[in-house]
Amino acid sequence: MCNCTQFKSELELKMESIDAVILYGSPRNNGNSTTIAKKVKQGIISKNRIVKDFYLHKMNIKPCSACEKCKKDINTLCVIKDDMQKIYQPVIYAKTLVIASPVYCFTFSAQIKLFIDRCYSLWGPKDHLLMNKNIIIILTYGDKDLFSSGGVNAIRTYQDAYNYYGCKITDILHCSAGKIGDVNKNQNILDKAYNLGLNIGTNI
Repeated sequence: MCNCTQFKSELELKMESIDAVILYGSPRNNGNSTTIAKKVKQGIISKNRIVKDFYLHKMNIKPCSACEKCKKDINTLCVIKDDMQKIYQPVIYAKTLVIASPVYCFTFSAQIKLFIDRCYSLWGPKDHLLMNKNIIIILTYGDKDLFSSGGVNAIRTYQDAYNYYGCKITDILHCSAGKIGDVNKNQNILDKAYNLGLNIGTNI
């Protein structure tokens, strides 16, 4: 849980301890980034730890409207009543956040961008409600490497955003996988993902 000096009143309800939340940012149920993230999930649940996951493409998440109502009243989260309301509490209470996305047009997907923008409302009186959370990044791309694909742009944005929030990016898994199912040919990245899941919760 974050170290904010005060929680917004909507977050005062007790929740079970969540070891990780996984956000799937691909529009494909069997996309390459999703496949890697599912391997992480397998590793987590094999240790009987708690994980919640969200397929963002299937959810109704609207863009931030820049109304600033979340700043005018610290006891209010985002006033937009959409599916983002289902994500806020699990994300805040989770110890680790796993963000999986393909690289589209030289950065992460629009689904992930919507999520990041809507986390603007998680600023408390002094700190961000994601402060001190561990972040794991998963990226897949169609080009030959992280640089030519534009994946490096996505990573830089993640670094800037989560450094500003006071989070720690602990791991970045990335690989070239252009066509659906290509990642299944890369046993090395799948093994890394599974082992990463195994270790989530052990050093917290």
